Amino acid sequence: MKKFTDLNSILLVDDDKFTNLVHTKVIERTKLGVSVKAINNVTDAIAFLTQEKAATDQPNIIFLDINMPGLTGWDFMALYDQLDERHKANVIVVMLTTSLNPDDYQRAKLNGHIVDFLHKPLRPDMLLDVASRYFHAEDAVGE
Repeated sequence: MKKFTDLNSILLVDDDKFTNLVHTKVIERTKLGVSVKAINNVTDAIAFLTQEKAATDQPNIIFLDINMPGLTGWDFMALYDQLDERHKANVIVVMLTTSLNPDDYQRAKLNGHIVDFLHKPLRPDMLLDVASRYFHAEDAVGE
């Protein structure tokens, strides 16, 4: 089991409940020992981020879908940008989408909070790559 310093929790923001279920299982399969919260709309996701909670419950990675009914992933980012810095500390945002629109990719690259633009479905190697790039790997016990 690989463990990363300061990676305790992951937030999935996607309107498709089945996708959230599959991605939750993928995250669990990586055995990172993180908690996973899946939310299917932007309003509830922003509310979750601003709730008072233990530091270990604050997500460190947000996997965000773009195309959702009502408020989109871009609307989420507009609201996220307005949050108090304490709600964004030690958090990275990864667009996880089916969008093949090059404009979406360029827009994500220009956003200072979005660190990556990945295509669904989430796979264990994708998650481990993101974790390896943005979080420090702990030394494994017994190795």
